[in-house]
Formats: sequence, C-alpha cells, structure tokens
Amino acid sequence: MSNFEKVVEKYKEIQLRACSILEKCDTKSRFSNDNWTKDIGFGTTNVINKGAKIEKGAINFSRVSGEFTPAMAKTLGKQGKTFSATGVSSIFHPTNPFVPIIHMNIRYFEINTGECWFGGGIDLTPHYVDISEAKVFHSKLKDICDKYNPSFYNNFKKNADDYFYIKHRSENRGIGGIFFDHLKPSDKNGFDSLLNFTLELGLQYPNIYSKILDSKSSLPYDENEIEWQNVRRSRYVEFNLIYDRGTKFGLETNGNTESILVSMPPNAQWVYNHSVKSNSNEEKTMNFLKKEINWLEL
Repeated sequence: MSNFEKVVEKYKEIQLRACSILEKCDTKSRFSNDNWTKDIGFGTTNVINKGAKIEKGAINFSRVSGEFTPAMAKTLGKQGKTFSATGVSSIFHPTNPFVPIIHMNIRYFEINTGECWFGGGIDLTPHYVDISEAKVFHSKLKDICDKYNPSFYNNFKKNADDYFYIKHRSENRGIGGIFFDHLKPSDKNGFDSLLNFTLELGLQYPNIYSKILDSKSSLPYDENEIEWQNVRRSRYVEFNLIYDRGTKFGLETNGNTESILVSMPPNAQWVYNHSVKSNSNEEKTMNFLKKEINWLEL
C-alpha cells in the first residue's frame, strides 16, 4: 500500500470515530451520510442538524486527484503536473451561545514531483471567551504537540494567531489553537511520525468538544445572547468566504460545493455599526480577540 492510500484509510477511520463520539454526546440527532463522486475524486459528508447540543455540524472526508492547475500553483506556491490530496475537515456550531464553535482539519497532499506534506490544526471560536476553558484547550493541544516535537506548539499557535485573523475587522476569529501547513517529513519527524501526529489530533478532537458540550449545553441563555451568537457567527462566515484556504482550494479544484460550504452556520446576523456595551461580557470577549495571548498562563 502506498503512503497516500495508507493516509486515506486512516483518515476514513478518523471520520467514522468522530461521528460516533459526537452523535452519542448530542443524544438527539444523528449524522446523515452523503457519499459524493465527481471527476476529481470522491468523499463522504456527514452532517448533523437541530440536535440537543449541536445546532449544525459536519465531518467531511475527501480523496481527490487531478491536474495541477496554474491557480493551484499560485495558491500553493508549488509546481507540478498532477496532485493527490486527502483529508478530514470538521466544524460544529452549537445551540447554546456559551458553547464555542470548533473547527478541525487534517490533510495530506502529494504532487507528481515526489514532494508531499501534511497540514491542519484545531481552533476554538467562543461567542463568549471563557479563560479557564481556553487554558484547558490550549494545554491539551500543547500536550499532543510536545509528544512529537517540542517546537510544534509555539510555532503552530503563532500560525493560528496569524491565520485566523479577520483583517478587515482587525480582530481574531476566536482564541486560536494550532495551525500548520507544508509540514514535510524530515530527520526530526519522518512520514509515520507526522501521520500519527495528525491522527492524534483527529482522535482527540471529538473528545475535547464532547467535554465542552456536556459541561455547558444546559446553561441558561436569553435572546440577547442569541443575537450576539449570530453576530459572532457572521464573522465566521466572513473569514471562511474571504480568507479560508481550504474553501478557496475546494472551489478552485471543482470540489463538492455543498461539502465545501457546509461550514456555514445555520443562522448569522449582520448589524450595521454594531457596538457592545461597556463592561459587558460581549466587550470582555472582544478584548480577547487578538494575537499573542498566552492562554496557558492566564
């Protein structure tokens, strides 16, 4: 079995396991299963809607290959004739505004020149920042990173701070996490080490989110907090449609449009010149949406 097919099989397993864990956590709704095929390849999009804890969520798997187009060369900064790529991407929008949005992606890419690399990460986007939750989240990611390379966490956290930044708003999308791309096998971390790193992220992802869902989904909330949730969701939409590389890559390669845009929230709200009240929980959250916060020491 080639390295590529090995990754494909492992990533399929990640998707199934994550769906099983989060379905049990939600207790009400089950994932639908949409197997799609296009000229570029195939995949499975599993979607959950109107659950007890999850308002909308999806876990996608895809395996694609084809011509390495000029648009891809520009986006990736690479040259080649053909490519193969596989990955798992996931996002969950909770019902309760005190539960954060979570996103995870792991992917593997090969081009015909023999060059290959991994990419991905996990990040958290709270509607209301919870410092203790942020600290636990970042600690868990650091523990995973440290098992494979002591430089991973600091480097990948900075990447996340820089990447998940909404330039036209001058604010970060959330509290970040880790983000990496073009992570190539090396003497320090060979192919199997990097594959296992991405697999561990994929395996821990549903466990991390299940604990948050269980602890916060029953908290009371009101209409004002739902409105704020929808305002923050609108920022999520803006980032995904304007800056997200995965969205751009999927559309440029003629991927499955429904799977690419499944990350959109069920509802969002744009309020003209929206402002938050002084000393409110909303203002406190806005004050944390910036780069270079050391969540481990707060």
